[in-house]
This record gives sequence, structure tokens and C-alpha cells, in this order.
Amino acid sequence: MNRPSLLLALLLFPASLSAADTPKNLPDGYKLLYEQDCAEAAALKDFVFSDPKAWAFASEGGGALELTGKSKYQPQYRSPLNIALIANKSFGDFVLEVELQSTVKPYGHQDMCLFYGFTGTNRFYYTHLAVAADPNAHNIFVVTNAARLSIARETTKGVTWGENQWHKVRLERRIEEGSIKVFFDDFEKPIMQAEEKTLARGAIGFGSFDDKGKVRRIRIWGPTVTDKRTEFFEGR
Repeated sequence: MNRPSLLLALLLFPASLSAADTPKNLPDGYKLLYEQDCAEAAALKDFVFSDPKAWAFASEGGGALELTGKSKYQPQYRSPLNIALIANKSFGDFVLEVELQSTVKPYGHQDMCLFYGFTGTNRFYYTHLAVAADPNAHNIFVVTNAARLSIARETTKGVTWGENQWHKVRLERRIEEGSIKVFFDDFEKPIMQAEEKTLARGAIGFGSFDDKGKVRRIRIWGPTVTDKRTEFFEGR
């Protein structure tokens, strides 16, 4: 490849992100703020955990961040136990895409979770993606110094995780509008929607209420990201 062609290729296809990875219909002003494939053990350094001993690097299949067991963590209010937050970054409006896998046998509350707007162990949103919906499962929840509260105005009967099967998940958050949209495999139609403005900027993370699973190929787009020390779970 001659030099002009090489420069053109670098401009069109940056090394950090291929054109195929860029989602459709990103809002104006959004750019790639964070990416992590979890392809190497060093990826563990990108996260803070509710219990570091419950997480490990899984090398098979190209690599993943793996939740291997139940965390020895007891939140003040009933909420997920197994949490891995992206360290030292606070996100406002964003589009998140990630691949998740459940590694337990299917049952009603088989789940994986997304965390966002996380400003304290008692102040955050989480989306619970489960096989069967009920008042405590497969919904969008807010924890604000009180027991979790379901806030989805629209949801479905559940999702099919299977066992050891990868699924693509997308979450869109717009703070001023209070908009939260969640997609599972099909990114054309959301499976959950909520409108809630209690919390604004905060950390983003992954995990499960009390199951096991894997995380890989994380991408976050948005207008800005703030560097802010993540002090949650320190000393664990």
C-alpha cells in the first residue's frame, strides 16, 4: 500500500475501532469514549469490584471478564451483589454496547445486569435482564438510599440467555430527557424503556444479582467522559 492510500485508510478506519463496530444513528457529537475487549488478563485492571475474588480472566474463546462465584458483599439495601465498575470514569449521556453471557443453567431469575449513574453503593441504576419478568426481575431499577424500585414503563416477558451463549446488549441513556432504552440482540426495538431523572453522571459497570457470567467487547460512545476516582468498594 502506498503512503497516500495508507493515510486514507488510517483516517477512515482508526486502529482503535473498525467502521463495522460503530453503531448506527449515534446522536450528533457522540464519540468513542471507552473500549475494552477483555481479550487479555490486564483488562482486570480497568475495573473495581464489589468482591475482586469473585472475578477472573477467562482466556478461552478470545478472552472475557468472568464472574466466577457469588461476591462476599452485602449492600445496605437489597440490590445486586456482583458488580464490576469501569474504574475512574464518570459517564453522562451514553450509548453502551457489550456482549454478555450467562454461565448458569436456565431458570426464571437467570440474569446479567448493567449498572450506570453509579455515584455510591446506595445510589445507582441497574438493568436486570432475566429469563422471566416479575416484580423483582427483568426490569430497570433505581437504588437511592432505599430499597430498589422498578421504574420501567415498558418491558417484555423476559429474555433467553441459554447457557454459555453470547448475547449482544445495548443501553442508551439521555440524562436531560431521563430516557433509558435497553436492547437485547435485536437493536431495532428496545425490550425495556424508562423515564427517570433522579441520578445523572456516574460509573458504568456489569455483573449479576447472584448468578455467574462473562463480559467482553465493551464499547461506550457519548459526548464526554470525566476522569473521577472510583472509591466504591475500596479496601475490599
